[in-house]
Amino acid sequence: MSTLNLQAANVLVVGAGIMGAGIAQVAALAGHHVFLHDAREGAAQEAKDQLSVALHVLVSKGKLQHDDVEAALTRITPISALRYGKTATLVVEAIVENLDVKRKLFAELEALLPEDAVLATNTSSISVTALANGLKRPERLVGMHFFNPVPLMKLVEVVSGLHTAPEVAEAIFTLAQSWGKTAVHAKSTPGFIVNRIARPYYAETLALLAEQAVSPQVADACLRSVGFRMGPCELMDLIGHDTNFAVTRSVYEANFYDKRYVPSGVQRDLVDGGLLGRKSGRGFYRYPQSEADKAVPAAAPQSPVPALTLTGQGAQAQRLADALTAQGVGVTRDTSTPTLSLLWAGEAGGRLLLTDGRTALQRALQDGQAQTAVFDWSVTPTVAPGSPLAFAVAEGASEAFAQAAAGVLAAAGLHPCAWPTRPAWWWPAASPC
Repeated sequence: MSTLNLQAANVLVVGAGIMGAGIAQVAALAGHHVFLHDAREGAAQEAKDQLSVALHVLVSKGKLQHDDVEAALTRITPISALRYGKTATLVVEAIVENLDVKRKLFAELEALLPEDAVLATNTSSISVTALANGLKRPERLVGMHFFNPVPLMKLVEVVSGLHTAPEVAEAIFTLAQSWGKTAVHAKSTPGFIVNRIARPYYAETLALLAEQAVSPQVADACLRSVGFRMGPCELMDLIGHDTNFAVTRSVYEANFYDKRYVPSGVQRDLVDGGLLGRKSGRGFYRYPQSEADKAVPAAAPQSPVPALTLTGQGAQAQRLADALTAQGVGVTRDTSTPTLSLLWAGEAGGRLLLTDGRTALQRALQDGQAQTAVFDWSVTPTVAPGSPLAFAVAEGASEAFAQAAAGVLAAAGLHPCAWPTRPAWWWPAASPC
């Protein structure tokens, strides 16, 4: 197969939902003529109309030029049937996450489009190898996985199945770069790169919600406070619970039902109830969303702060010392050990340890110190006053110690949020428990 150049390709985008419309926008702004199709009658035109509104808002904010927007909109042609896009030499599929439905579509597209057309799938998790099975030219199929919202998210996973020709993957890689994206190559493994990593971010949160251990507001606030741009619940609402649940099921099945990837009954109920997130107006939150919807419950009044000893070395220990000092709390430093912890004596005395993945109870039993709690600490250079911070107290510790631990964290200008003590099997350095 000769070297491919898709820089001047007519692009057919199949699926005019949030992802498909975003892909059409990016391609059109990059200079491509775009055919936009959706199986639902009128959906493609609706998507273009909504794009027009959104793009003109960007013009009013000075982020895009009026002439560029008008030219891009002229290049987007909504079509009611696939045959009207038969001159396309690149198709990007962004329809429902269902293997059989996608395979049927690609078989139809292969028969319709030129022999040298590239078939790209925006699947989040379905095997690219399986999607190509049965095609006459399976080497032309490749994954081109965008992330939501497409115009803003830079990453594109270029996913090669066993059949995918290297030239095809490289052409998509180059094209994504020309669209202003950060392209990465990936093999067609369950979840590819991002969804393989992200599954436990959702799964651990959903497990805690199933146990009624935390609220979505607390979960999101605590994860944002340790450096994540969005909390897991608001991110699932943005993606759409139907899509997120389908991806979870696909990754679970592809990993031979590994319990780490088991789908959640909490999310299944949301999908069954039509509570899909932002696109339906309600998921974990209601939309449009107010600041009150995301508010974390107020912290309980705290006891006087005891005399503290802060152990540990490095930037994290120094940031915690600075946070306490800024609040007028006296702290004695001990840099003889690398372990980051806060110690205090007295009837409610004990220790707060930076989480390392072990639960508070495990630490208490292993070290023989019943009055133990573990806490998160931000990996970001600065921590805003009042930032939520998750901590967990070992079972068997006294109530006086638990209150004192919360008081110590509050004394650092933080908003302590109590979480249950359970294994942080996914991300020890940033897990909320």
